[in-house]
Amino acid sequence: MDLIAELKAWHSLCIIRAPQIADPAGLGKTLVEAGLPIVEFSFTTPNAPRLMEQAAKVDGLILGAGTVMTEQDARDAINAGAKFLLTPGLRPKVAAEALRQGVPIVLGAMTPTEVADAVDMGATAVKVFPAARLGPAYFKDLHGPYPGTPLVATGGLTAANAAEYLEAGALAVTAGSGVVSPALAAESRLDEIGLRAREFVDAVATARVTEN
Repeated sequence: MDLIAELKAWHSLCIIRAPQIADPAGLGKTLVEAGLPIVEFSFTTPNAPRLMEQAAKVDGLILGAGTVMTEQDARDAINAGAKFLLTPGLRPKVAAEALRQGVPIVLGAMTPTEVADAVDMGATAVKVFPAARLGPAYFKDLHGPYPGTPLVATGGLTAANAAEYLEAGALAVTAGSGVVSPALAAESRLDEIGLRAREFVDAVATARVTEN
């Protein structure tokens, strides 16, 4: 799976982080139909690998695992069907395991030094967090020293501000609890999730994206 090609095609992905997910397959199907097919299930959710196994059966879903902290997390996620991995920060052992298995890895970073370290560790892309606190201009600044590094903006993004980050140089933006809140996931309120997802997708579509 070419993660960069998929991120270029969709410019967005969805993070699912909740204490309970009642219907992971139904949730995945809802997001695919809304135009948000790149989906990350976080390891902060109980029984995350089991949920990934169920979601992996959904046609068109590009399944990832997030908050991957250890080599064992990485192996469990890949065995459950995850096609890419994300970490909240620099995790050298997770990066090494992903590279060993040939799975794309998105390493978390905030500072310019951390971005460089992520690249050195073999990151397919770099997740910049917390994006909303850093602001869109930060992504434009990062592309000065790192013009070819794919950056994913994460943290505090909504339909109201997502396009700004794409226009400032982010390759993709992440939808989080504003689309899939813990309550909506626990109660399988899929219609409402679908409406929120389409709103986010529509906002992304308005961005004037230029290739870096």
